[in-house]
Amino acid sequence: MGTQTKSTGTRLELPEPQIIWVGNKTILRNFADYPRLLRRDANKILMFLAKELATAASIDGERAIFIGRKDKQSFSVLLNRYMRDYVLCPVCGSPDTKVEKVKRLQFLLCEACGAKSSLKST
Repeated sequence: MGTQTKSTGTRLELPEPQIIWVGNKTILRNFADYPRLLRRDANKILMFLAKELATAASIDGERAIFIGRKDKQSFSVLLNRYMRDYVLCPVCGSPDTKVEKVKRLQFLLCEACGAKSSLKST
């Protein structure tokens, strides 16, 4: 499921979550793809997912491990929400953004249109 950006017409498509269950754990096998594509810190994305899923999580190489059985749809919805809230520019829709921290506040800086928007804390 891609997101159309308004400024350039380019698309940022997130890969479908590849999950497997091992006992009472859910393993997101392609976790490392998301920080690379979204250009965000892996620990921030993991903390967001763990908080939203209300579970403990850890990174193990290229994959992330979550306690409890979680379904693919939950990961897909949450990763798209993360992209919408913390990656895409709210002004032009471009994924070409970076996060800047000023004192205790975080801002999303768009490299395409120059917009600066405040972020809610993760």
